[in-house]
Amino acid sequence: MHIVYTDHHHGHATENLIINGQPVEYLETPARAEAILAAVRAAHFGPIIPPTDHGLAPLLAAHTPDFVDYLRTAYAQGAAYCGTPCPVIAARSDVTLARAPCCPDDFPGRRDYYTYDYEDPILEHTWDAAYWSAQCALTAADCVRDGARVAYALCRPPGHHAMPDQYGGFCYLNNVAIAARDLQADGPVAILDLDYHHGNGTQAIFYADPAALFCSLHADPDLAYPFFWGRADERGAGAGWGLNHNWPLPLHIGEAEYLAVLDEALRVIVDFAPRYLLISLGLDAAEGDLIGKFHITPPGFHIIGRRIAALDLPTVIVQEGGYRIETLGANAVAFLRAFEETPAV
Repeated sequence: MHIVYTDHHHGHATENLIINGQPVEYLETPARAEAILAAVRAAHFGPIIPPTDHGLAPLLAAHTPDFVDYLRTAYAQGAAYCGTPCPVIAARSDVTLARAPCCPDDFPGRRDYYTYDYEDPILEHTWDAAYWSAQCALTAADCVRDGARVAYALCRPPGHHAMPDQYGGFCYLNNVAIAARDLQADGPVAILDLDYHHGNGTQAIFYADPAALFCSLHADPDLAYPFFWGRADERGAGAGWGLNHNWPLPLHIGEAEYLAVLDEALRVIVDFAPRYLLISLGLDAAEGDLIGKFHITPPGFHIIGRRIAALDLPTVIVQEGGYRIETLGANAVAFLRAFEETPAV
C-alpha cells in the first residue's frame, strides 16, 4: 500500500497559535499527522512517498477560481490591511448569518465571505500546507489509476468540510473531492465518508453530479457540527438526485449498530457500481476522541476496513479528522491493515 505524505503540513503551524496576543488551544495540529505517520511506519506499511505536484488545475475542478485565489493571497491581504502580519480569522460565521449576494470589495468583507466558520485561521503557510495536502490525495489517486488496489493519502489539513467557495471545519481545500474529480475522467466514483462529522463540503461539490455517489455516516446534525447539513432527506439535485445518501446517527452509537448502517451504505455503493471508491477516513469516530462521541475501537475500525475492502474496488483513502493523538495511530493502522489482509476477489 502506497502511503502519500509530505511535511509541508507543518506550515499550518497551529500547535502554538496566538490570536490577539492570547494563546489558543487548537485541536487540528501537526502532531495528528505525525502520530499516524509513526504508526504506519512501525506497522511496515509502505512505501511512503511524497506527492507529485499536479498544479492548480485539479483544484479548480472542485473549487471556484476566486476562492482558490483568495486562499492563496489571504494572509498577504490580511497583513496589508492590518499593517502587520497576523492570522486571518473571520469575524462572523455565515452558517448563522446570511451570506452576501456577491463578494465584497474590502478585505474584512472578503475575509468573512469565503468562510462559514470563524474558528479556522489562515496562517503564513496555510496555503502551502493545504495545497500539498490536496497533492497528496491526487498522488494517491494516481497510484490507484496506475493499478494499485489501494492507496492512502495522509492529508493534513483535512478537507471534507471545504465547500466549492468557502472553507470551514479545519478544512481549506477539499482533498477527497479534488481526487474524485480527477478520477472521474475514467468513470463514475463513489465517496464514502466515515468521519464523525458530515462531509458537507463534499456533498455540496457533488450534489447535482450524476457521475458521483456520496454516502456519509455521521453524527446527527441536530446534535453535532456542522449542524446545517447532513440530514437523511438531502438526496441530491437535478441529474444527481438520489445519489446523495446521509445516515445521521445518534451520539454514543455502538459498533454493532454502526456496522449495520455501514452495511446498508455498502449495498448502495455496490448497486452504483463505481469505477473507483474514495474513503474520507475520519478517526474522530473513535472511542475517546476529543470531539467525537461515537465508540469505535481499533478492532471496530479493522472490521469496518475489512467490509469495505471486501468490495474489491480500486480505493483511495483520504485522511480527515481524529483528534486524540494517543490513539490515532492505532486506529489508522487497524483500518489500513484490513486492506493489506483482505485478498482481492
